[in-house]
Amino acid sequence: MSIESTLSIIKPDATNRNITGKINSKFEDAGLKIVAQKMLLLSEKMAGDFYAVHRERPFYKDLVKFMTSGPVVVQVLKGDNAVAKNREIMGATNPANADAGTIRKEFALSIEANSVHGSDSLENAKNEIAFFFATHEIVG
Repeated sequence: MSIESTLSIIKPDATNRNITGKINSKFEDAGLKIVAQKMLLLSEKMAGDFYAVHRERPFYKDLVKFMTSGPVVVQVLKGDNAVAKNREIMGATNPANADAGTIRKEFALSIEANSVHGSDSLENAKNEIAFFFATHEIVG
């Protein structure tokens, strides 16, 4: 096993329903440690820059609109194989396909309002963490 860090975003649908604590419990119960965390209201530019990889996809504008519709909680999770473990805890992007007990199965409202984002690779995790956090903000 290797100790990794990954980015997690608790999306507006979850923050608006005040379930960030329930979601964080899922991460912590699975052995991931929250080593950085802050609540933000993303600007259109910030959300657009973060999701730039999807700029040419048909859902891009709706994604940016959704991610700027309310506060998000961005955080760094750390632990053994954190990228894969976080993705396992989140469940499939489409909550209808997510396994029982995953965040998206329990809390998602739709494919778009699926409560969480997580890095999909170690390389992307490093880039996404750097997008939101300065080194001194990560404490673990």
